[in-house]
Amino acid sequence: MAIRDPHAALIHCKIAYYGPGMAGKTTNLQTIHRLLPPDQRSDLLSIATETERTLCFDCTPADVPPIRGSTIRFHLHTVPGCVLYQRTRLNVLQGADGIVFVADSQRDKLQEDIKSLQEMVKGLYALGQSVDTVPIVLQYNKRDVPNAVAVEIMDKYLNPLHWPRFESSIWSNDPDSGIPIRRTLGVMETFQAIQSRIIERLEVSVG
Repeated sequence: MAIRDPHAALIHCKIAYYGPGMAGKTTNLQTIHRLLPPDQRSDLLSIATETERTLCFDCTPADVPPIRGSTIRFHLHTVPGCVLYQRTRLNVLQGADGIVFVADSQRDKLQEDIKSLQEMVKGLYALGQSVDTVPIVLQYNKRDVPNAVAVEIMDKYLNPLHWPRFESSIWSNDPDSGIPIRRTLGVMETFQAIQSRIIERLEVSVG
């Protein structure tokens, strides 16, 4: 839930990056943090677990307009995907103003994607929220892998509600040499989409 600080003219909004383990949630936050100018974001905090890291930072993107004179500050969080940390994932969902669900496009990961999405939906209901009250954006990550599931199939199982969705990958072919190079695609587009959906809700609630 957005928190307004009238004294500082700030609106604090929480974005949770949710999804199965190793789907790319950490890479998303690291990439966003790296691409944002230092004066627009805080340090990247990392909390280590036995199997992966939970990351968080906050930022004020320059291209996000104020609402009724208040600047919007986004607080980004990832959740650990390992089954051991279900309670941590629920805590990260609590108070989220928007969710990015990061799905792994590898064929053998589709069932994990489906299970994680179902858990997220149940978690929201447990917190008194629902997919109808929290803006959600999907990201189909790892589109560069050779065994990537067709987008149409991922839509069928993960996106029956037609949420905005983006394809993302870490590798792409250099246009000149054709050699695969590390180039993160789709990450900022996903981030900007969830920003837009949150802002739309804020504009209605603030009036």
